Amino acid sequence: MGMGMLALGGIFGERGIFGPSGATAAEQISSTNPLAARKPWHFAPKAKRVIHIFLNGGASQVDTFDPKPALDQWHGKEIPNKLPTERKTTTALRSPFTFKKYGRSGIEVSELFVKTAEHVDDMCFIRSMHADVPNHEPSLLLMNCGDSRLPRPSMGSWITYGLGTENQNLPGFVSLCPGYPIQESQNWQSGFLPGIFQGTYVDTRKQTIEELIENIHNKRETLPEQRTQLDLLQRLNAEHLAKRAKDAQLEARIQSFELAYRMQMDASDAFDITREPEKIRELYGPGRQAEQFLIARRLLEKGVRFVQVWHGDGQPWDSHDEIEKNHRKLAGECDQGIAALLTDLKQRDMLKDTLIICSGEFGRTPTIEISTPGSNNVGVKNGRDHNHHGFTLWMAGGGVKGGHIHGATDEFGFKAVEKPVHIHDLHATILKLLGFDHEKFTYRYAGRDFRLTDVHGEVVNEIIA
Repeated sequence: MGMGMLALGGIFGERGIFGPSGATAAEQISSTNPLAARKPWHFAPKAKRVIHIFLNGGASQVDTFDPKPALDQWHGKEIPNKLPTERKTTTALRSPFTFKKYGRSGIEVSELFVKTAEHVDDMCFIRSMHADVPNHEPSLLLMNCGDSRLPRPSMGSWITYGLGTENQNLPGFVSLCPGYPIQESQNWQSGFLPGIFQGTYVDTRKQTIEELIENIHNKRETLPEQRTQLDLLQRLNAEHLAKRAKDAQLEARIQSFELAYRMQMDASDAFDITREPEKIRELYGPGRQAEQFLIARRLLEKGVRFVQVWHGDGQPWDSHDEIEKNHRKLAGECDQGIAALLTDLKQRDMLKDTLIICSGEFGRTPTIEISTPGSNNVGVKNGRDHNHHGFTLWMAGGGVKGGHIHGATDEFGFKAVEKPVHIHDLHATILKLLGFDHEKFTYRYAGRDFRLTDVHGEVVNEIIA
């Protein structure tokens, strides 16, 4: 009878039939292979994998993807609406960038992203995003983890928990960043989910594979010798774990040894972009951002489920002053790489089931931020403050409508007024594209069924193809 139940459990696991409420799911993911690929529980999925391009710091929506002609008319004047901004702001600031219509859909995009704009017919722009507060730390956690205050699992961890990964020799969730963003590893934490689902951080400032992934090569022992040693270590660790009531942190550490051993086989290849044809490397262009996007595509192609690409250390898009200079520089670093990623995925027939998300944690004000000693260059009046009331993000591939605009901000681009979309709604929609009902996709912890969207969120069906 016991063997029969084991066989039945194996069949259920392969078919993704384990339930999301209570211990059944937890037992399933704590099995000998917690990263095994699983099918979604609720819907037929439109996307199989995700890449999240993070413009950390908060790009200005009115200078990138949400043109506002009214700012030209009101430039230098106080706009009629009193804006509840974080810091003091003054008169309207027109965008220093020109906008142009692209593609069959005729969607307007700023000159900052002329190469990315060539793909507008594959992109869906949500111009009515809004968050909770105008501060980086809570807004980063809200965008990544669904809660701005408490330590909750990140979106990448939730998705890897639900779907596993298609390559057992690589992590299911990888976070690429040259340095650390604000809040550091909390942005890709696993929270109360088992530690095996936490994002694997890779510092892309480093160049060689040995620097990118420390100790990736063991030059003293062969793989069979390592396997013998690891088997002994795992037996000792299993005895240690049995005496400690299935300690989650210890179990995650044991699983990480196994993953580290397997990574020797595929990681060296995945991160070595010199193996790409020269014309592909030229497509992505030079620079660290181009390398990140190319590595991301290679990881996705090898079966990694969720890849996050951060722009840089700290909060590079946080342009409290010198908006023109800073945004032009930053967009110049990533425009070609983003366009190349879209082109490359499409020519490999991967765009249709790869969901691409490009966002910051919030947007910026349409008004000039008043210089504050210690915060900005004193006397400079050419920057924008944080703005969580209305901003833009775009998505592509993975079952979203191409050449589509959803929602709108007011005439000045400050507040979402038409079909507003909260971060919880975004997460609910992403999960549906991956085959999950966000209200049923839960994990029991401390006597409660938790979910990425907490107790909120409505699926934005209008953006789903």
